Amino acid sequence: MASILLTGFTPFNHETTNPSWQAVKQFAGKTTSDGSHIHVAELPCEFGRATEVLRHLIQQHQADIVICVGQAGGRSEISVERVAINVDDARIPDNAGLQPIDEAIEATGENAYFSTLPIKAIVYELRQAGIPAHVSQSAGTYVCNHVFYGLMHYARQHPHIKRAGFIHIPYLPEQAVHHPGAASMSLENLLNSLSLALEVTTKHGKDLKLSDGSLS
Repeated sequence: MASILLTGFTPFNHETTNPSWQAVKQFAGKTTSDGSHIHVAELPCEFGRATEVLRHLIQQHQADIVICVGQAGGRSEISVERVAINVDDARIPDNAGLQPIDEAIEATGENAYFSTLPIKAIVYELRQAGIPAHVSQSAGTYVCNHVFYGLMHYARQHPHIKRAGFIHIPYLPEQAVHHPGAASMSLENLLNSLSLALEVTTKHGKDLKLSDGSLS
């Protein structure tokens, strides 16, 4: 059994909701099929502060599996992220008004860190369940990547964290109506997606060796 930390984000960029938190909060107090307890938390959409809050939560819950979830408006599938890169390059300010451009997240950190989730196994099971999903090669350079990188940097220093990574999800339908042409996914499918991701993460040893991965 593991202690799992599952996080979402507060709304940003004038949105009134964030699908990551709307989905993640539904898992509060639940357990996976192997008895692992799930802790949930909402992270601020702020450079720096978000990773500080995340590290505190990992310590508080003694989490050994951490999955952070974020909104990727415009994407049509569940994006299981492969790699976090050591750069902040914000297209828009965060919720605290910060807009770092071409700045390193960790001055002494690696250029990039790879997810330790079974990313291809997660994508395979999602597709088997009829849910569009892919392995993504880029988590962007906004707060989502910032948190993903901060998580993996922390995990490298704290080997008790068995698995860690990031998943991007599309808009909810009620958001997409304000973005003509944008894809969306129902809350029910988002919940099913995260539930499957949690189950695969707790059950799989080595990841599946399958050809996958988009350009984004």
